[in-house]
Amino acid sequence: MLNWSGDEPEAYLALLACAPALALAVDRVLGEPAVRWHPVTWMRRYLIWADARLAPRAERVGVAAGPQLLARGAAAWSVAAAVVLALAWLLQTWVLTQPVWLATLALGLFLKPLLAWARVHDDTLAVERGLAEAPGAAQEQEAPPVGHNAAPGSAHERREGAIQRLATNLNDSLVAPLFWFALLGLPGAALFRFAHTAAATWGRRGARSPDGVVRGGSAAGLWAVRAVDALAWLPARITAVLIAGLGGPAALRGLPRLPAEAARLPSTHAGWPVAAMALALGVQLGRPGVHALNAGARAPEPDDTLRACAIGSRCALAATLLACAVLLLTLSA
Repeated sequence: MLNWSGDEPEAYLALLACAPALALAVDRVLGEPAVRWHPVTWMRRYLIWADARLAPRAERVGVAAGPQLLARGAAAWSVAAAVVLALAWLLQTWVLTQPVWLATLALGLFLKPLLAWARVHDDTLAVERGLAEAPGAAQEQEAPPVGHNAAPGSAHERREGAIQRLATNLNDSLVAPLFWFALLGLPGAALFRFAHTAAATWGRRGARSPDGVVRGGSAAGLWAVRAVDALAWLPARITAVLIAGLGGPAALRGLPRLPAEAARLPSTHAGWPVAAMALALGVQLGRPGVHALNAGARAPEPDDTLRACAIGSRCALAATLLACAVLLLTLSA
């Protein structure tokens, strides 16, 4: 929570509440910080270092992959999370002692690396451009029969994957960080970004380094995945409601089916935005042989990628304005 300690009148607090909007504007205009200065890079370096010491050696998988590794993973995660929270709190405490214009600028700039939308949006469009320019793409543009899975590696399968990543990252990279920023300020957004990075780093399955270290799919990875599931539980549902509300009549009509469709994914949060996007577009999204959301609907076409990006952008703007409104109410209380 932001606790303003400056001397400006309360009317100036409306400016401070605009920090999320500033962060989104910086995201679109300037993009991501240099990799070497990005806080996610620092988080990932620690997680890789810890992973190499937590993951069981190949010859000891059966011995160390149980409760002991879970406890060690939880401890390593918790220590790092506490450091992230402390650093973000100290930074925010200093920022909130500055004049309101400087505090707003600083909050927006410090929040920016903890969220992303422009790259998510642009990467999705880049997939569609690549499909259009690929040799033989014209032949692949014809959609498979309704209710049939696209052939593995086909343009339609890659398009499905791009739309699913867009919906998932709308929550993970924007709505959830904004949600926690509105509640807890920079510490909340930083904690979620760390939790998400840990799940992505430790949660990979089947990877093994040349020295025999088994990475991902372990009890430590399970802890990281469950932690981000818990932190993203409510934001994911907010994201789904935003998609349903801003995705057009089809999205609203599909709202009663949303919980059942979301449950088709094992994650307690990822299924919600993906299911909402599938229902909004009127298409089937999934992975052949793994899962299918809105099963039986047609396969996505090029226009659906553009529609998904447009819906996502409307949701990103709405989520940012909601975060600003919550901050204004909090600061005025």
